[in-house]
Amino acid sequence: EIATADLTGFALELAAWGTPDGAGLALPDPPPPAALAVARETLGTLGAVDDDGRITARGRAVAAAGTHPRLARALLDGAPRVGADRAAEVVAILGEDTLGGTGDDLPARWRRLRDGVDPAATARWRTEVRRLRAALPADDAERERLPDDLAAGLLAGLAYPERLARTRRPGGSAYLMAGGTAAELTPGSGLAGAAWLAVAVADRSPGAPAARVRLAAPIDEATAREAGAALLRSGREVAWTGGDVVAREVDRLGAIELRERQLTAPEPELVAAALLDGLRQEGPGLLRWTPEATGLRRRMAFCRQALGGDWPDVSDAALLDRAPDWLGPELVRARRRADLSRVDVVAALRRLLDWRQAARLDELAPERLAVPSGSRVRVDYADPAAPVLAVKLQETFGWRDVPRIADGRVPVLLHLLSPAGRPVAVTADLASFWRTGYPQVRAELRGRYPRHPWPEDPTTAEPTRRAAPRRR
Repeated sequence: EIATADLTGFALELAAWGTPDGAGLALPDPPPPAALAVARETLGTLGAVDDDGRITARGRAVAAAGTHPRLARALLDGAPRVGADRAAEVVAILGEDTLGGTGDDLPARWRRLRDGVDPAATARWRTEVRRLRAALPADDAERERLPDDLAAGLLAGLAYPERLARTRRPGGSAYLMAGGTAAELTPGSGLAGAAWLAVAVADRSPGAPAARVRLAAPIDEATAREAGAALLRSGREVAWTGGDVVAREVDRLGAIELRERQLTAPEPELVAAALLDGLRQEGPGLLRWTPEATGLRRRMAFCRQALGGDWPDVSDAALLDRAPDWLGPELVRARRRADLSRVDVVAALRRLLDWRQAARLDELAPERLAVPSGSRVRVDYADPAAPVLAVKLQETFGWRDVPRIADGRVPVLLHLLSPAGRPVAVTADLASFWRTGYPQVRAELRGRYPRHPWPEDPTTAEPTRRAAPRRR
């Protein structure tokens, strides 16, 4: 049993005996450490043990009640609010949740037991009520009387604050509990439509999307706040939500959001963190990649491919991982998604280069290369393993070999074009092309483009980027 049971009561007994973790006890099986840790956490929340796990004066009062510590907490803290008699009556039902029938309406069960609908159940219940009532002091105080429904709900909420629940939509039967668990009423439940519930019993089948409510009381928000006071939190939340930064101040009861107010001036570092989260969710495409920025990124990728890992990795994953390094100043200044599209990506990317790399980038991976005709043609680094220079064939006359970049380590792949700009050959070995490929290209195109030169020996011919003038 110790492997599966709720150990909260057992842990309180251990604390009362002076051995908070049960060390040295001759048990058939030791208590599971995780379950014992949860039990001690629960007792700490109830104020029954101190930080060292030793029992407190309140813990001795909880133990003296002779019921589960959660129910003892409800009895002790609820009695001053609802009266000792009513507190004992409801806690007696919570301790034996089959008393009074099988419906899920806690106040209805309470009424049936009071009315003696089932005499045997009522007799058993009254015996437990008397026992619990004896654990409480005399109750002569005058107080504002809560209606029975709210009294039952307050006591159930004090025992199980993490099960306080609010409907997901008005009039519905689906709820969210303060502990973060989804809950559903059984079909036809009389509790359907209640804005708030204090759930005393809920079970969840393996694989089910929500717990099934078996016993609960309808309450209002004020009662939920009172019962779950320890779970109330207020805080600022700046997050990437729905594709943009949302900054708000939120009041919560555990996982239940109670109120929100928009923040007009959130802290820049929180906004930066939210924008960074947005980048990681949606990718670098949130930035505006101009042709210049894309070209720089490709040249940097080429240098890493050709020269090794000292050069920065500019893959999507690496850029997102190092975003604080290269985008930090822009993220601190930005406020929303639209600001990301105004970032100077070229300037930001250059922060990834050390001063030596920045000084040599244009030499190792030039944006343009001079060809024999005098033109300066852009190099395409889309494939970092094979940069491409697309140039008209007549402009390369006089070249005996392809140009090389990255300190001469990488030959450029030539895409040789016709006078009309259409590809006629692809080569990284220009000498071989002049010998074997060019004669065929010359034979096919000289008749089609008679105003352009087609010399027999292109290695000694004058390069040109213009056609010969028409004869008049």
